[in-house]
Amino acid sequence: MKILLLEDDATLSVEIEKYFNSKNINCHCVHDGDTAEKNYKKDLYDLVILDINVPGKKGVEVCEAIRTIDQNIPILMLTAFGEITDKLSAFNKGADDYLIKPFHFEELNARVNALLKRKHPETVEADIVVADLVISNTEMKVFRANKEVILTPKEFKLLSILAIANGRIVSKNTISEKLWDYQIITNQNTIEVYINSLRKKIDKNSEVKLIHTKVGYGYFLKADK
Repeated sequence: MKILLLEDDATLSVEIEKYFNSKNINCHCVHDGDTAEKNYKKDLYDLVILDINVPGKKGVEVCEAIRTIDQNIPILMLTAFGEITDKLSAFNKGADDYLIKPFHFEELNARVNALLKRKHPETVEADIVVADLVISNTEMKVFRANKEVILTPKEFKLLSILAIANGRIVSKNTISEKLWDYQIITNQNTIEVYINSLRKKIDKNSEVKLIHTKVGYGYFLKADK
């Protein structure tokens, strides 16, 4: 497995490289956004880790550029900021997950493994249809009113979680457990960020809204009649 790491902190980048190398993972580190984008275009990677605040192109700009090339490559953002606007910016550019500094390497590794598992699912479920929304698990694509909606792997997983519930309310805790394959204390805003990002792509241009909130309980997917 090969990871592209964009991190301008020399000490941290070396530590991350050593950690992944100890697990027999090839971690290629670069220190500015322009170099990261160039390297991605000329080599093959299984996953990308991008720090947001770096010299040259910022991490979110590199993320956006990579998404124009590959819609499926897992992208994890590293950030020293916890504001919801920073998270939304990353998700809107195509990021699948984010990790706030400082962090434990074990958590970084767990998030990487979770993203890779979702990229290579063990089983393929039947397609799911809700109103004019079609979730094609065979093609890993989503269509609304016969038009493809481009989702990140994490957004696709979240939408599938809501669809499989068949109109039942799914709590934030349940969503968190299913989106991450390990125990994690999720920031209060995290699930809301994913839901808001998904709403913009699924419901924004449609009169019939599908993603709903039950305040104090969770979220559900159902045609709004």
